[in-house]
Amino acid sequence: MSSSQQVTAWRPQVPGVVEVFHAHFTEHAYPMHVHDVWTLLIVDDGAVRYDLDRRERGTPRDTVSLLPPQVPHNGSPATAHGFRKRVVYLDAPLLDDSLIGPAVDDPDITDPLLRRRIGRLHGALGRRGDELEAESRLALVGERLREHLRPRARVPGPEPGRGVAHDLRELLDAHVLDGVTLAEAAREVRAHPTHLVRAFSAAFGIAPHQYLMARKVERARRLLLDGRPPAAVATEVGFYDQAHLNRHFKRIVGIPPGRYASATTKRAPSGSARIASADPAPP
Repeated sequence: MSSSQQVTAWRPQVPGVVEVFHAHFTEHAYPMHVHDVWTLLIVDDGAVRYDLDRRERGTPRDTVSLLPPQVPHNGSPATAHGFRKRVVYLDAPLLDDSLIGPAVDDPDITDPLLRRRIGRLHGALGRRGDELEAESRLALVGERLREHLRPRARVPGPEPGRGVAHDLRELLDAHVLDGVTLAEAAREVRAHPTHLVRAFSAAFGIAPHQYLMARKVERARRLLLDGRPPAAVATEVGFYDQAHLNRHFKRIVGIPPGRYASATTKRAPSGSARIASADPAPP
């Protein structure tokens, strides 16, 4: 594997953890995309710049970044030598939807205790047999995150008319596998195709086709973590063929699905343990 693209990914047997993703990138720039789960990110070397909700953000060392589900974001190296990051993708029940707004407003958290807890969580997630420790450390991380976000959470008021943008997002979510044409979507939500594209892009900061492809790639990642071969995954998530999957997967994740699958293990290898050790572990 090229030294500019080092990736390890796995799914531990820990409730609430969808995926663990360790990576070192020097050149790859993530396009606008979405996840259907929470993204908990720490950077061990270098820095990442990204846009979230149309605002430029950054991840200097010792910052914890929490990106909420269904909010488009991108990412690229902020330094010439790239960045080395560790990510835990967390299932929604750990952090409820009322915290999405505060996370969008201020996704980057400066909290040394939280940073240390996340580092120790990664260490436990990389050791087979330490699942109970990982669950315990995850509970402490979740508690600390909620302490940061809840004071800024707003009491939800009556929901206004959702409009065609939200209607289209619901339609796309319902057709991630089989897809939907713009004409079909326009008929379903009763809007002109051009207005539909403009309304969706204005509401969510991402074009409908980008949103749908990001959701497809998200599902492909989960299947690859289950050990499914890329050719079968391409068909199962609704890509035309494996080349179609390869193109979009590499654009969003940074490496082709075959390489991602080969980097995927049921536990972190020694290289990932070395990355985890970069974080101090005081008592």
